[in-house]
Amino acid sequence: MAWMETTLERRRDPKALMPNARSVIAVAMSYAPDTNPMEALSQTSRGLISVYAKGRDYHDVLKGRLKQLAGYLASRSGEDVKVFVDTAPLMEKPLAAAGGIGWQGKHTNLVSREHGSWLFLGAILTAAELPPDTAGRDNCGRCQRCLDVCPTAAFPAPYQLDARRCLAYLSIESKAHIPVEFRKPMGNRVYGCDDCLAVCPWNKFASAAREAKFAARVETDNPPIAELIAIDDRAFRERFAGTPVKRTGRDRIVRNALIAAGNSQDRTMIPLVEERLKDESELVRAMAVWALSQLADPDHFADLRKAYLPREADPDVRNEWEAQSA
Repeated sequence: MAWMETTLERRRDPKALMPNARSVIAVAMSYAPDTNPMEALSQTSRGLISVYAKGRDYHDVLKGRLKQLAGYLASRSGEDVKVFVDTAPLMEKPLAAAGGIGWQGKHTNLVSREHGSWLFLGAILTAAELPPDTAGRDNCGRCQRCLDVCPTAAFPAPYQLDARRCLAYLSIESKAHIPVEFRKPMGNRVYGCDDCLAVCPWNKFASAAREAKFAARVETDNPPIAELIAIDDRAFRERFAGTPVKRTGRDRIVRNALIAAGNSQDRTMIPLVEERLKDESELVRAMAVWALSQLADPDHFADLRKAYLPREADPDVRNEWEAQSA
């Protein structure tokens, strides 16, 4: 685990989280994969899951390591400590950059000369007075591979991200229907997007993560889309227990899997997709309509519309039927 120390960055106001805090220890832990995740974009029958979510939830793993470090610091200094891993409005990326771990690249994520773009971040606030480190220097130069590769043009300019266009946000955080313009660019991604991280040239210096808990599980290593479409809530919770995927919930993952099915052009999935027209979730039903509009022949789609549209109460799902029938 690589870690550096940095003094408080007052404009981020960590004192709001710990009034007697005098210093911040910024922490980074590598989760670099041993293969290029973008190679799975061509495996259209499988649902692509972001590298960071294939293993044990990093919140649990990194927090455990931070607590060990914080305990050591507290015993040596006699001062209070607090540990944070995405659990408070603490800006880990600028703090890590200020502490010399790396720099914020043009894709807005932290980049390290040693570990590339594959880094989990956390922080320890302490009442101990610690000396500051030298801030990381930007080494992106003229490179803009991360900007050019983005499938939805989510970077309006270097170092700026429009989350409303980011597939990581849309597939994981957004509880709404995926806008039509982003469905094709999603490809077979069902949880997150690693493109801007994967193409960073600094990754060539990164060794695969040594933490075994971050290794992909069989059940989460880009599972078949057909299995994700058919999954119910209980099976979803069992399959993704202990991983970040579980927090997104079954309905959003099935929503994303249906988009992946539509993009696959695999007509053998049509019966599975049709079953989701009866799903309790309007998110799922709406994307089942879209997927069938991509997979089924026009006559079959028209028959399904006649059967399901009259009984559909949700306005968004009804609009999806109408839009795909126009």
